[in-house]
Amino acid sequence: MRKKKVMAEAATGEFAAFVGIDWGDREHRWALQPAGSQKRETGKLAQTPEAIEEWAAGLAARFGEARVAVALEQSRGALVCALCRYQHLTVYPIPPAASAGFRAFAAPSGSKNDSQDAGMLLDMLLWHGEKFRALRPAEEPMRKLQGLVQFRRQLVDQKTAATNQLTAHLKLCFPQALEWFDETGSPLMTAFLRRWPTLPQLQAEAPPTVLAFLHAHNCRSAARNQMRLEQFASARPLTTDAAVIDPAVLMIRTLLQVIENLRQGIGDMDRAIDQLWESHPDRGIFTSFPAAGPVLAPRLSAAFGSDRSRFSSASEVQTFSGIAPVVSQSGQSSWIHFRWSCPKFLRQTFHEYAGVSIQFSEWARGFYDRQRSKGKGHHAAVRSLAFKWIRILFACWRDRVPYNEQRHGHNVTARCALLSNTRPDRTAATQSQKPVDFQFKSIAGFSKFSGLTS
Repeated sequence: MRKKKVMAEAATGEFAAFVGIDWGDREHRWALQPAGSQKRETGKLAQTPEAIEEWAAGLAARFGEARVAVALEQSRGALVCALCRYQHLTVYPIPPAASAGFRAFAAPSGSKNDSQDAGMLLDMLLWHGEKFRALRPAEEPMRKLQGLVQFRRQLVDQKTAATNQLTAHLKLCFPQALEWFDETGSPLMTAFLRRWPTLPQLQAEAPPTVLAFLHAHNCRSAARNQMRLEQFASARPLTTDAAVIDPAVLMIRTLLQVIENLRQGIGDMDRAIDQLWESHPDRGIFTSFPAAGPVLAPRLSAAFGSDRSRFSSASEVQTFSGIAPVVSQSGQSSWIHFRWSCPKFLRQTFHEYAGVSIQFSEWARGFYDRQRSKGKGHHAAVRSLAFKWIRILFACWRDRVPYNEQRHGHNVTARCALLSNTRPDRTAATQSQKPVDFQFKSIAGFSKFSGLTS
């Protein structure tokens, strides 16, 4: 009776039907239950545009264009993109960790099949639908910007991985090249290794030819070029074993081509981002922040999106991004630990911005130094700083006002003075020895003291 009551209450909302889909690479299993009914239907859905369109059109014809709630273990991907095309379908992404926990509760034996998983997703939507947030795709320009900045970061990571492999192979057959150039995988080093992949080939070349190569690649310092020529002549090979050198040289040439292609791809991404960012309505807000240049400013904007109703407070951004820690409590024990379940790219965006801001913001540097003086590691201190930055970023984004470093620093000083005046029992000497760790307890408090609200 309890089950029927809960299901009936869940089915009396704004949806005409509820669907759970167990995603598959080529085929999906679905379970459907109309509102106000206890009967369930099951079926298969092929992962083709034609099959998905026919299935969605069938739901629209059956329920008279009324809205249908769809639950699946994806927030992005081919199936999500296809379902979001249809106005009568509302997609509810179910976190895989939540569905795994529900599966362990519903099937303690550990049994599993696709049809059963689709039914469990449907149960979660019916019984606990209020715990999940419907997927509301942003406007096309914002979604395009979000895709560009994320794919750019993936290309950068791939380039870093290829550069690390190049370093490993050079250590086997040509370690001197790592010392002769400032950046591994740079255009200069790439061109150099393409022409002379081994030390014997380089030493067999005439010095004027090598010097002409350096000049052609904008290496104009006569003193440094002379030092390089001397180093080229005096260097000794690490090994002469062809079994080691020849395979490594082939791998180096392949990696050089990969790095060059990735560098071109990153440049193409940068140009596309710049073109889109030039006319973005929030450009003035995010470029006003210290260290928010042509790379980080679009990433910060993509992190918040364009829908101001998406987040009601800065704390939602802090927890959703994974910057805020998790407090676990059991009995008399309570501990704080790192948040694992979160959008990794979103957390990376705030973490990287906070780390770079230390070099450009005086208050950020002061806060970071105080955290390190308390014994925190580098990344823990940067996360604490990112926690603070999110409050400021959110307030500026919400109120559509640019950031003012001078005003913020003045308000921090004024706030610290106000706090010290309200504590007469503390001596001036004690206050000077222990700097105030300034924190706003609410966004309203921050807005009041930063002048962001009227």
